[in-house]
Amino acid sequence: MKKHGILNSSISKVLADMGHTDTIVIGDAGLPVPAAVQKIDLALTPGFPDFQRVVSAVKEDMMIEGVIVAEEMVTANEPAHAFMKELFEGTDIQYISHEELKQASKHAKAVIRTGETTPYANCILRAGVFF
Repeated sequence: MKKHGILNSSISKVLADMGHTDTIVIGDAGLPVPAAVQKIDLALTPGFPDFQRVVSAVKEDMMIEGVIVAEEMVTANEPAHAFMKELFEGTDIQYISHEELKQASKHAKAVIRTGETTPYANCILRAGVFF
């Protein structure tokens, strides 16, 4: 049994299988998941688990070289935007439209669905390498 890091076996496997530049999406409860992309559903109740908790946990277990968020997050969800800027300080954050983010999610290894119910609480994390 694992004693550190992410205990969810589906998330652990996806992270272990990722290569450089592969992506994973962390989304709110309403983000559509493309049919061909694995969905890891963590949502239990509205708001739980929240976006910030899941993003923080994944960041601890994943080498991340880039982050993509919807440009709508900047004004429509200022707390989520402030969180992302602080958590990923020094990491390249790219802003695209929410529609582009949904299209880009088609290429992700997986979408992790949270219970988050605030608007535009979604991100794409691009894998880096630790060497």
